[in-house]
Amino acid sequence: MGNKQTFQLVLAVIVFMLFLASLFTVQQTEYALKLRFGKVVSADFDPGLNFKLPFVDRIRYFERRIQTLDAPPERFLTSEKKNLIVDSFVKWRIVNVEKFYTSVGGNELRAGQRLAEIIAGVLRSKIASRTIKEVVSGDRAEIMSSIAEDTQKNADGMGIKVVDVRIKQIDLPQEVSQSVYKRMEAERERVAKDLRSRGEAEAVRIQADADRQKIVLLAEAHRKSEEIRGLGDAESAKIYADAFSQDKEFYSLYRSLNAYEKTFNNKSDVLVVEPDSEFFKYFNQSKQKD
Repeated sequence: MGNKQTFQLVLAVIVFMLFLASLFTVQQTEYALKLRFGKVVSADFDPGLNFKLPFVDRIRYFERRIQTLDAPPERFLTSEKKNLIVDSFVKWRIVNVEKFYTSVGGNELRAGQRLAEIIAGVLRSKIASRTIKEVVSGDRAEIMSSIAEDTQKNADGMGIKVVDVRIKQIDLPQEVSQSVYKRMEAERERVAKDLRSRGEAEAVRIQADADRQKIVLLAEAHRKSEEIRGLGDAESAKIYADAFSQDKEFYSLYRSLNAYEKTFNNKSDVLVVEPDSEFFKYFNQSKQKD
């Protein structure tokens, strides 16, 4: 191979390497920024294959997707001069990559720090004009919307868009929380004692009412049983009287036989009576017939 062919081969390799060095790829999830000697040349690149000047232009990539900044908990004062510890987070994304680069040097960590400072300032102003109740429940949705708007106004110069701001947790300081918990515990204990005493009084009333109803029911049952027993005794006496009136002699004999049966039921029993007494009336009649 001659020198000319060698030179051509080397030249072709150099051209190919220059061509490769002039290509760069932009993904769907990222922005690309072309820098030339540290200055921004272009920031309008579509996803796909793009070109640059090799060894002269430098490409910086930035996240296009939504990012989350979890701000550290901050202590704020309410309008009542009460301390609150607020833990919040913000969703944001880059919308102007050139402005983002020039404002924070393309450093996402620095951007997050500035955004956290902005959110802290906005939260401080919003919470300082409201009470604890309004912050916790009353105006929570309005506060979030207002914080997002004010944060966006302060972050416009950074080339980012604030998608959403949310408060994760609102706590009282530890020393305040302990006293609040103690007051809550004492209040709950007082309510429990009150309910317990009411329950005991109601139990006594129910027990007394049940005892009274028991006595009334037993008395009523006894009265009805006595009435029924009286009616039964009257009916029994009537039946006996009717039977006795139909045949007095037979009824007298029947009564005497029952008396004999009960009297002489046990062989060990001893009865001392006169032989001509009324008890042996029918025995005496039997002997006279014999």
